[in-house]
Amino acid sequence: QVRLVESGGGLVQPGGSLSLSCAASGMIFSIRAMGWYRQAPGKQRELVADITRGGEIKYADSVKGRFTISRDNAKNTVYLQMNSLKPEDTAVYYCKTDVQLLAGPGGDYWGQGTQVTVSS
Repeated sequence: QVRLVESGGGLVQPGGSLSLSCAASGMIFSIRAMGWYRQAPGKQRELVADITRGGEIKYADSVKGRFTISRDNAKNTVYLQMNSLKPEDTAVYYCKTDVQLLAGPGGDYWGQGTQVTVSS
């Protein structure tokens, strides 16, 4: 019922930048929150950043000062600007949205994931 399309992953050298985007579509009444999670090989999936419709933002301590999350409510799109990238940022990045559907209460939906690799 909800489709999330992610883009912007790739290979970058340490100190470089990447920008991710995630657009939600479907029979959506409202989006309560959108965010980014990441999972490295053999590691638990962890929160990177999220933002509510009202603009409340949370960041993981490891990315504070380097990553910026933003949202365009009119486009149902969330962005993640990643600067000063480090090798430890290497992971699959997943978009997540908490939505209320037109036909029901909704819930959490996940994107397909996009690979971010930081390596020299």
